[in-house]
Amino acid sequence: MTPDQERLARREASPALLRLSHALSRLGGVLTVMNTGAHPDDEQSGLMAWLRFGLGHRVVIACSTRGEGGQNALGPERGGLLGAIRTREMEEAARVLDCDVAWLGFGPGDAVHDFGFSKDGDATFARWGRHLIVARLARAYRIYRPDVVLPTFLDVPGQHGHHRAMTRAAAEAIGLAADPAALRDRPEAPWTVTHHYLPAWSGGGGTYDDALPPPQATLEITADAQDPTTGVAHAEIGQWSRARHASQGMGQWSGASQRTWGLHRVGGGAEVRLAQSLPQTLGDLADLAGPAGNAIHHAAGCVSLAQASFPDRARIREELAQADAALQDAERAATPAFMNKHGHRLARKRREIGVALAEAAGLSPLAWVQPAGLRPGGTAKLRVEHAIPPAACDMTITPMLPQGVAAPAMALTKASTELELRVAEDAPLTDAFHPGFDPLGGNGPAWLRVEATISGRPLQFAVDLEHPLEVLPTQEVALHPARLVRLTEDREPLTVTVTGTPELDLPPGWHLAQEGSRLTITPPAATPPGIVTIPATVGGCPAHSVATASYPHVGTVRQLVPATLHVLTLDLARPHGARIAYVGSGDSVGNWLRQLGLDVTLLDEIAPDEDFLAYTTVLVGVVAFGNRPDLAAATQRLHAFVRHGGHLVTLYQRPDQGWYPDSTPPCRVMVGTPSLRWRITDPAAPVTILEPDHPLLSGPNRIGAGDFDGWDKERGLYFAAQWADPYVPLLAMADPGEDPLHGALISGRIGRGRHTHTGLVLHHQMDRLVPGAFRLMCNLIQPA
Repeated sequence: MTPDQERLARREASPALLRLSHALSRLGGVLTVMNTGAHPDDEQSGLMAWLRFGLGHRVVIACSTRGEGGQNALGPERGGLLGAIRTREMEEAARVLDCDVAWLGFGPGDAVHDFGFSKDGDATFARWGRHLIVARLARAYRIYRPDVVLPTFLDVPGQHGHHRAMTRAAAEAIGLAADPAALRDRPEAPWTVTHHYLPAWSGGGGTYDDALPPPQATLEITADAQDPTTGVAHAEIGQWSRARHASQGMGQWSGASQRTWGLHRVGGGAEVRLAQSLPQTLGDLADLAGPAGNAIHHAAGCVSLAQASFPDRARIREELAQADAALQDAERAATPAFMNKHGHRLARKRREIGVALAEAAGLSPLAWVQPAGLRPGGTAKLRVEHAIPPAACDMTITPMLPQGVAAPAMALTKASTELELRVAEDAPLTDAFHPGFDPLGGNGPAWLRVEATISGRPLQFAVDLEHPLEVLPTQEVALHPARLVRLTEDREPLTVTVTGTPELDLPPGWHLAQEGSRLTITPPAATPPGIVTIPATVGGCPAHSVATASYPHVGTVRQLVPATLHVLTLDLARPHGARIAYVGSGDSVGNWLRQLGLDVTLLDEIAPDEDFLAYTTVLVGVVAFGNRPDLAAATQRLHAFVRHGGHLVTLYQRPDQGWYPDSTPPCRVMVGTPSLRWRITDPAAPVTILEPDHPLLSGPNRIGAGDFDGWDKERGLYFAAQWADPYVPLLAMADPGEDPLHGALISGRIGRGRHTHTGLVLHHQMDRLVPGAFRLMCNLIQPA
């Protein structure tokens, strides 16, 4: 869609009465609930929807990573760019739930990042740093002051190690946040979390396998049958939110939505309501407020009348204005002890009332920057469109801009205003990973501070830009391809297309010629095997590339990465006579094989009459059976291809996404579930070669232990658990303390052909330029 179409779609999906109803529903409760998890999509969405929309409590999702180590059901993005997509997905999911997000990790360059998988919390802490993640979570407790902390998962064997670490960190951070002697380098005051819960449900399923039962429920929370504004169950609102996690394939329809959730209070007894010893509403708070009690009671009554007056905007404004004035009186009259314990609740409620007043007044400015990507030394236009309704007066809007970006004072005398933004030459570049998200606005590097008087009450609220403002490099440098593979015997120069005018810091003996955007790089004649890293610079400073992805549900996301050329020289033999059809699903394996000079056809769409007989080998990319309907439709033709002498090679497939043990492969192969039990998470796990003289291990490259050196993230996942007699397991491996798995690589003669299936993450190792992955892949794709 064009930017105008995107803007129209957003406005259509967010009618004013729905926004006003949601703004009023915030005013019912005074608790803050923090749900902790390790990845975007770990939140307990249905329960959080009830707590927020049903009870009016503030909900905060504390998430340790950006999900950059996960899979992507949408496209080819991996690593940091995937983390940027999943960050935006989490924030869009939070908009649906109307909740905050507290980020604890800041992308792949940070110690706290998604490195893929681990099977226990200790292994995760070893990567993150136990004290670091606990300290960051403790600081989040101090900032958000949650009354309730609820991890989504249990710290039990069989659960994802990232989940286990976050559950443990959630408990340990409680003491640290309350300790006045701790975190003294931070300005936030100590805070005591009084109600720590664990889920009284299993976090198992097809992926995990909680080895211990959940704790006994001390509390059952039951939601109303439906949300009165939308007319749907709160669990369905949760699924609306989860659908924003599209890169993970989230969002499910359930005809019988969950309404009851069991919680176990750590160190506490049975309860009839969440955090029952704490004030739940403004009325409850008034009973504790001493001299400020009458004012808070008055505010509570006004809020109730405002909610009951919906959709009468004039009456709502009148009651909310009185509520705000009463809470201001309460803040003045309250004792220091009360304000120390509950002052943040009054401040938050006043901010929420301000947003509701603005909605009741029809005050909803739109703002966007053209272009959204700014350049140091450049300019851009900030456009603000607004209506100043009769109910509002004395309105001013102040752009809140990042360091190095400036704008003149804004005069709002007409419905549309345009300002020129000027970007300093030394303006810092924008990081894709911001520290948090607030549903009340003020997000990203730039936003608008709006001040107005409504019904006699001065108020201030924040408006986010339609698209986040970003400061990008003055000159983007793109090297394509940025990663190259070549053989030791190759004498042909390397060809790279370049955008921008960088200088390459070539090693001694390497030579460069340039003609326009075409770079020709000639390595020395005798280049030993290994990786050479060639950084690019502009004006003597490190150059940056901008990785970009765009999807309708998140818009355009970008990540800055160093502009660097990586060249891997391989001692490798290619299979003779191989004609390969590659059926991909977002990975780069087909392109890597082409770089090696192999005869590869990328089957982006399988024709209905394709019999594959023009090829010796059909290579199916990771999780392609779940993502490619044309591949599922071609299953019987693939079976015939194998029986007539072809070689079918399937990279790892999810057992719950298009892989049917008795019909997808030519003979039965069952992928193990739950997948935690059928994966090797240690990238250095020893590998035993069971059949060293097998054709796939003995040639054209003899595979040995050295081919498994230098692997990244993990060995593999979704290993085969059972297979029919034609198949032979070729490798065995185990994580520390576990029995060996034999389903990492199996192969079998079927008819005149062969089927080979592997759960090894060869695609990822090839992206990381691991030599053994290329050698093994060249063996696997040889003709049958």
